[in-house]
Amino acid sequence: MTTDIPNYYDLDNAGKIFPWTSNKRDTKVFRFACELYEAVDRKDLQTALDMTMEEFPLFRSSLRKGLFWYYLRPSGTIPVVSEENEPPCSSIYDANRYNLLFEVTYFKNRINLEVYHALTDGTGALQFLRSLVYNYIITHYASDFGENPPPHDYDASLTQKAEDSFRKYYKKTKRIPVKEVRAYKIRGAKTPHSRLKVIEGVMSAKSVIDAAHSYDATVSVFLTSLFLSSIAKNAPLYKKKRPVVITVPINLRNFFSSQTARNFFCTMNISYDFYNEPDDLKLIAKSVAQQFKDKLTPEYITSRMNGFSAIEHNAIVRIVPLFLKNIIMRVAGKMNEIQATASMSNIGKVKMPEGFEKYIRIFDVFISTTKVQMCMCSYGDSMTLSFSSAFRDTDIQKDFFRALADMGIDITVASNDE
Repeated sequence: MTTDIPNYYDLDNAGKIFPWTSNKRDTKVFRFACELYEAVDRKDLQTALDMTMEEFPLFRSSLRKGLFWYYLRPSGTIPVVSEENEPPCSSIYDANRYNLLFEVTYFKNRINLEVYHALTDGTGALQFLRSLVYNYIITHYASDFGENPPPHDYDASLTQKAEDSFRKYYKKTKRIPVKEVRAYKIRGAKTPHSRLKVIEGVMSAKSVIDAAHSYDATVSVFLTSLFLSSIAKNAPLYKKKRPVVITVPINLRNFFSSQTARNFFCTMNISYDFYNEPDDLKLIAKSVAQQFKDKLTPEYITSRMNGFSAIEHNAIVRIVPLFLKNIIMRVAGKMNEIQATASMSNIGKVKMPEGFEKYIRIFDVFISTTKVQMCMCSYGDSMTLSFSSAFRDTDIQKDFFRALADMGIDITVASNDE
């Protein structure tokens, strides 16, 4: 057991919003998965999880209510691997019990990590999963490595992993004003029993990069533009008077020196006015690229981060009791909801030690939502684009993948409806 663990952790700035805004419809749970070429061995996966918990003691925490804020408290609960038996991104946080905020399951040749967003963000969860998969492979295939398995590249100290980087880098500065608009809202019949609909497409990363370059765009800009276009194609004409807006998370570790395994991100909204501008992918990509350029600057990001952090540093806000904060934060969450149509997250390239590609087929990621969310990541030349949705209708996803296929990209599509 790891020693010298604090008695509690304050929730980081981003983590504070999730206990107030999660519910059965939107559990604020995301899943990272690794698909292997061979079936998962439960015993070796449990061994790997035990090893990984020594590297991430923060993950052995439960969420508690304080007088003024929620906080994390170390728990004596030992996480146990189980075979998947619940729909993806089912509720993890339960206000009535002090359970862990993550689960590790498996199904055939897939290892699943599901995490409640108050604990960590996508980067932190990916680091945990990478360590878990690394420990599983060197355990299950120990005879392939002998006494010298390849080193794992995530070597942050326990202190660095548990760091609250929002608090470390906060400083009181003048905030750059950001004009947000009321966005087009996707409507339609919802899935029964709050079941998340997931559609996964696997394709060559190089083919997507080539397609993006043909539009003079990065992969993120290209796929965001295609997502905007696919949404607009399925919007009623009279609804197009409102712009389509996609929320994109920004990994703050790319701008500040941090190896934290906690939340450390902010967001930006990318929009396009299909009512007044042409529905032309080249023009959309040009507009999106300019918005990325304008918003992915140190000045904008610092202002965005400090603007959100300023709330928790406000002396008046700090002394407001938790039950009143609940009301305020839920109203703030509703306000944010009307400013976005959908969300998109690019996790980027997943790296594992050389030689592991003969064991690993793909990585995947998706998240709970009340709207439509697209997530992407790649491993080797395999890129996975996954849509999660609260709606029965899948025309947006179909149009998106059809557009890629029309560009000559071969895609293997799977769904949890199958």
